[in-house]
Amino acid sequence: MKYHLLTEIMLLLEDFEHSADNLDNPGLQDFLTWAILNKLGNVSATPEPDWEGKENGRSPESAITTLLVHLNRYARTYSRAAIEGSKFSTQDDFSYLINLKAFGEMTKMELIKKNIQDKPTGVQIINRLIKNGWVMQRASSQDRRSKILKITAGGLEALELQMGRIRLASRIVTANLNHHDKMTLISLLNKLEAFHHPIFIKQANAKKLLDVALEQLRPDELPTGLQPG
Repeated sequence: MKYHLLTEIMLLLEDFEHSADNLDNPGLQDFLTWAILNKLGNVSATPEPDWEGKENGRSPESAITTLLVHLNRYARTYSRAAIEGSKFSTQDDFSYLINLKAFGEMTKMELIKKNIQDKPTGVQIINRLIKNGWVMQRASSQDRRSKILKITAGGLEALELQMGRIRLASRIVTANLNHHDKMTLISLLNKLEAFHHPIFIKQANAKKLLDVALEQLRPDELPTGLQPG
């Protein structure tokens, strides 16, 4: 019996283990998705896409960063349209309530970090939600200095009144992507989220942030020109 196929699979699994450090209990589906996106995709007949500035030497990393920034702005514009005429001041108000509804009670800092925001901005949003009667707070039994937040009946009602338009905005953001496109995009974005979220949680000083991020990359993943040695 020839074992060359088994050997190739074992090598793939070994490579996958090194790439899955940020995943909790990775399973078969995680491995297959990783193999398709990172290995099988390399032999695909799909041609390399074009991007603005490519002919002038613009890097794919630059194009990806710009596209993500643009998509974020598009999404926020649709979200603002979805809450137009409602009692919500910003789409962040809605996002904070959604997290409290989905994940239950949590501290102020837990809620702020879940929404990937700095403390001053997050506290301002929370105070606005409390003033509107959409969120209530109480002292933590473990730490009296910490406040536990909970969504109120009024907050749930405010969410329900606007949920239809928010779902519509989300549907518009995904635009002309089919189901396969969406599943592929979720896999790729989850991979980026798994890398960046732990760095964000560390709250590194701005002067050290890039160095902290680079430390999380393996040598073969470092951008061109930044490899050690």
